[in-house]
Amino acid sequence: MKYISEFRQQDLALQLANALAQTVVPDRHYRLMEFCGGHTHAIFRYGVQDLMPPNVEFIHGPGCPVCVLPTGRIDNAIQLVEQQDVILCTYADLMRVPATGRNSLLKAKAGGGDIRMVYSTQDVLKIVRENPARQVVFFAIGFETTTPPTAVAIQQAQAEGLANFSVFCNHVLTPAAMQAILDAPQPVAIDAFLGPSHVSTVIGSQPYETFAERYAKPIVIAGFEPLDVMQSALMLIRQLNEGRHEVENEYRRAVTRQGNLKAQALVRDVFELRPQFEWRGLGLIPNSALKLQAGYAEFDAEQRFNMPAIKASDVKGCECPAILRGAKKPQDCKLLGTVCTPENPMGSCMVSSEGACAAYWSYGRARA
Repeated sequence: MKYISEFRQQDLALQLANALAQTVVPDRHYRLMEFCGGHTHAIFRYGVQDLMPPNVEFIHGPGCPVCVLPTGRIDNAIQLVEQQDVILCTYADLMRVPATGRNSLLKAKAGGGDIRMVYSTQDVLKIVRENPARQVVFFAIGFETTTPPTAVAIQQAQAEGLANFSVFCNHVLTPAAMQAILDAPQPVAIDAFLGPSHVSTVIGSQPYETFAERYAKPIVIAGFEPLDVMQSALMLIRQLNEGRHEVENEYRRAVTRQGNLKAQALVRDVFELRPQFEWRGLGLIPNSALKLQAGYAEFDAEQRFNMPAIKASDVKGCECPAILRGAKKPQDCKLLGTVCTPENPMGSCMVSSEGACAAYWSYGRARA
């Protein structure tokens, strides 16, 4: 298939591995944070880590929107179903994320809650139209990639006068998280970043230029395939060796400097910045998430149902928060592969298809 098989060729991977081995400075340690969970899975699914020189380390970042959602927001959604008798629609990854007391949306559904898994916002609108007497809430989540479809659904609902539709908005912003990692009181040692792929198709590469300049950190926008990751790592190592700190775009087949201007305008029309938002592992980050503009307030579930802020704790012993900020790796968690498995997850990093712990489990690293 075009744009997939070309980036999985073994002979090219071996050539890149040789180029990396010749490029690294032997007595230097390279710490590269892959910001996106899709990169983490590619690294282990295709054995990229095993092809890297031993002094190149991948550090896993907070690029998994399900993982960074704090427990209190899951509690909010469960309360909404149980107390307001709404139809709650959301994506499958959220269903098994642990809430307070080892509850989850899946358990709430088993207990009689009307919670429905959807593949798109258009699926949600179909449910809204089919149930005019019921309130339908979309549990919206994701980085900049999934925000435009939510905006489209809100605009459609307003145009059609769908008064029984609202959105529990949990869309968060990648650049704000990157800044939080770099500005942390006890920052993790990171030399360079592999920038996210899908997010960058929307926002472009330009927003990262400030970080490269201000913090002297090279950034390469990297595609998801194994050759993308290896080529991006090589580009970062060359920058580090040469003392450069620029934004380079390896994923030029999909990402431009400006990004998708139409999608950006759509998001600006429907959403505005929240003053602050809590991220699992990173705490409260200012201007890091979105809420509905005043012109669309009628579709804001938090206002419609007067949803309270809930402060909740993670499962004791779960290292997911530290993993998300790059301070630890999944194998540092004593729960991994013992009490914490995909069938019995203790934290969101084991649940999501983009979670670092799920990657370690799926590709054998948890049992290595």
